[in-house]
Amino acid sequence: MYAIIANGSKQYKATVGDTIKFEKLNANVGDKVEFEVLLVSGDDGVKLGADVAGLKAVGEVVKQDKAKKIIVFKYKAKKNVRKKQGHRQPFTAVKIESIG
Repeated sequence: MYAIIANGSKQYKATVGDTIKFEKLNANVGDKVEFEVLLVSGDDGVKLGADVAGLKAVGEVVKQDKAKKIIVFKYKAKKNVRKKQGHRQPFTAVKIESIG
């Protein structure tokens, strides 16, 4: 069984026991967070829309961290203009405990 859950403007595929990296959430490690369920697929088929209107996915915040560094390099050709930057995107790791 899996579900498609929404957080912000993104959608994620989740099953019970999965750890998913979301955009940074305002929650501490150990807090419970809820997500809106958009679709559920199980043994009895796929349900969406009004069938899943009241369902929530509950997860526990496992970690607040930053992703690996990426290099942002900008330059202008033939002008000797160069700019090198690094960026680490913050994320929140959430372990899905229940869907329903």
